[in-house]
Amino acid sequence: MATVALKSAAGRWLMIPVILASAMAFIDSTALNVVLPSLQQDLDASGAELFWILNAYLLMLAALILIGGTMGDRLGRKKVFMAGIFVFILGSAACGLAGSAGLLIAFRIIQGIGGAFMIPGSLSLLSSSIHEKERGRAIGTWSAVTTLVTMGGPVLGGALADAGLWRYIFFINVPIGIIALLLLWGKVKENLDNSTPQRPDFAGAILIALGLAVLTFGFLRMPELGFRHPQVYLSLVAGVLLLVAFVVAEKKSPYPMMPLNLFANLTFSGANLLTFFLYAGLGAGMLFLSLNLVQVQGYNQLQSGLTFLPFTVLMIVIARFAGSLADKYGPRLFLVAGPCIAGIGLLMLSFVKQTDGPASYWTTFFPGIAVLGLGMSFTVAPLTATVMTALSDRLSGTASGINNAITRIAGVFANAIFGALAVLLFAASLQRDIQSLPVSEKERQEIVAQAVNLGNAKAPAAIGAGHREAVMKAYHLGFIDAYGKIMRISGMLGILGGLMALVFIRPKAREK
Repeated sequence: MATVALKSAAGRWLMIPVILASAMAFIDSTALNVVLPSLQQDLDASGAELFWILNAYLLMLAALILIGGTMGDRLGRKKVFMAGIFVFILGSAACGLAGSAGLLIAFRIIQGIGGAFMIPGSLSLLSSSIHEKERGRAIGTWSAVTTLVTMGGPVLGGALADAGLWRYIFFINVPIGIIALLLLWGKVKENLDNSTPQRPDFAGAILIALGLAVLTFGFLRMPELGFRHPQVYLSLVAGVLLLVAFVVAEKKSPYPMMPLNLFANLTFSGANLLTFFLYAGLGAGMLFLSLNLVQVQGYNQLQSGLTFLPFTVLMIVIARFAGSLADKYGPRLFLVAGPCIAGIGLLMLSFVKQTDGPASYWTTFFPGIAVLGLGMSFTVAPLTATVMTALSDRLSGTASGINNAITRIAGVFANAIFGALAVLLFAASLQRDIQSLPVSEKERQEIVAQAVNLGNAKAPAAIGAGHREAVMKAYHLGFIDAYGKIMRISGMLGILGGLMALVFIRPKAREK
């Protein structure tokens, strides 16, 4: 398969639409975290609906991104990539027009379908089209530029949310996607692996989508109904059984979307285990940090977005450099140290209590965010390059699809499990803190019931004016307590990701 030099005209025309489309997907997710408080208020969404808005997209990615990668390998990487961009644009426009939380969840499913064919296509097209000796540098460039745009998402999202324009987080994808489509159509050649049989594994996609959806449903219903409710434990059992059925189906399928034999490669397995633990911790940490800043610490949404700028600066400065060093010295050291440093950053953030707002940012949240950014800067490019080079070139789409699926599966589990856990921790803290309040048992139950709205909890109307301030204080302290525990678990997951690299990833990235 013909490849091109990174600095050639063909290489530059390839990089631009690949970066634009990737940034479009990533900016959507980072900006959405920041606008969630405005979105929750405008659409009157509960805490569970908030997590479904996030998970509807991630579920589709997790289920179909594997098919997206293999279809690119089989039908043409450029063709599938462009189809994904087109569907993503349609889904984004529909999300911007959604008038209720239910409609937004439905349209996020469409976005996820488009993303499933778009996201693996970007790296697959890049990895299979650029000369092998320059792939680490190309991926490092991709990581740095997409991260720059992606981490600009919180700033943009915050500014739009404060202006009452959070819907434009979705509308902005339309012009970006159209430009990427035009460049791909006019400037980039098709990239096709004719040796791969063309038979998508739809049975596998259905099983994993249903399994993850049912598990998510069970976890998000748990705080309200309790584990002993049939709706909860039957959902969890059914979800596990569906995922087991998925593994069995993949083992028996002649054309599996997730070929299990690929995991015999220890480097590939280790990189994906690292991805799962690191991105589960990162996803939960960034979400609860954003909610904490706006709903409890008194930041407006623009200020919340600006708090992530140190992360952005570090990624710009270090990511490409780390990719080049990983090419030269091997990725193992970076993949052990990077996630551990990121985990330490999350642990540092977990100990921040009630602050004086943005005025105290530099001595409260900044140190943890800087350490988190440093760890991720040394991880992203070496991790991506390791995944893409652990297998043969003809499996680049499948490798990218599996790793991206693992990232989204980690996000699904983080949102579902940590979402349920946060509500339970918040409710337990509230029950403890309001014991001394002279309110009736019914009023006490109404106060605790607001835990499902997390940082958006409001004192029930039945609570007298004399006690409302004490109730709101209990909400703030209870959320901060739950936030700290979630962040500590997230930090430990990051460190666990580094341990996976230490155990599984060998000095040489490619194995036979």
